[in-house]
Amino acid sequence: MQGIENRTYLAFVVLITVAFGWVISPYLGPILWAVVAAIVFEPLNRRLSGFMPRWPNLAAFITLLIIVLLIIVPAILIGMSLVDELLGLYGRIQSRELDVARMIADIQNSLPRGVSRTLERMGLSDIEQVSRRFSDGIANIIRTVATGALNIGQSALGFVVSIGIMLYVSFFLLRDGRELAGQILRKLPLVDHHKTALSDKFTTVIRATIKGSIVVAIIQGLIGGLIFWGLGIHAALLGGVLMGFFSLLPAIGTGLIWVPVALFLLITGSIWQGLVLVFSGFFVIGMVDNLLRPILVGKDTRMPDYIVLISTLGGISMLGINGFILGPVVAALFMAGWENFRPSKDKE
Repeated sequence: MQGIENRTYLAFVVLITVAFGWVISPYLGPILWAVVAAIVFEPLNRRLSGFMPRWPNLAAFITLLIIVLLIIVPAILIGMSLVDELLGLYGRIQSRELDVARMIADIQNSLPRGVSRTLERMGLSDIEQVSRRFSDGIANIIRTVATGALNIGQSALGFVVSIGIMLYVSFFLLRDGRELAGQILRKLPLVDHHKTALSDKFTTVIRATIKGSIVVAIIQGLIGGLIFWGLGIHAALLGGVLMGFFSLLPAIGTGLIWVPVALFLLITGSIWQGLVLVFSGFFVIGMVDNLLRPILVGKDTRMPDYIVLISTLGGISMLGINGFILGPVVAALFMAGWENFRPSKDKE
């Protein structure tokens, strides 16, 4: 009889947990980023709490204010500036102020004969057709970004609510997160060393992902954008944002942006600008990743680059921007689970 009651209660707990997840599913994104913010800024909140042990609410509020000023406000301002720059770029293309056909013709005239023949066989020798494809591609990108911005504007209330939920949940996680995490761990039906291993891996990967990826991406994007601006390259903000985004991909990273731009400058006769960009790409932008990532991350995650790459891309593909965090976290928990599956054998 006792066994039947236990199984019935377990079934009830599982069902009501699934129901609760379904109820809050519209706001899982803000809740996820609240958890991320609380984990990343927990050391700062703990230090502030040490200075004011009698005022945990004030410590959490100050930490939350820092999150708003350092992350949310700059992200909104950069997003608005990026949309404005994209629209300006599209306007210059449409008005022929930025002559794409002439740029492509200059590139083709500068190419070796063998490369030109290869382009002809690939159907890329028709300047008007290539120009039209390029313009259509830019138009599609701008249309996508503009549509997203318009959707945010039309659902401004929903956007504000999402930000509000994220900040609200972050406050309570900063204040009560340690106690809540302890309660969750005590309820898990696992042995203690497995609980510790999985919880440590969870928090470590989130902090490493933020510190080692987003911080480096911001710095590389900022430096890359400033270099583009200093060299007089159009759409420097767009270039910086793209370099920051692609720096999240191990091994290939920012080179996907600055290498084609440098080649274009060299081919079209802007020799010194191209050489400066090549030098800066290798020895300034590239060195940021080599120097900062080991300092910020160290050996914490112990995940190979290819696992990080495929889990990040897979997570983004399946879950959108939320997958940037969830992809590596799932991969890390997968590896930690299998590492601890046979602990006795590992010790031998």
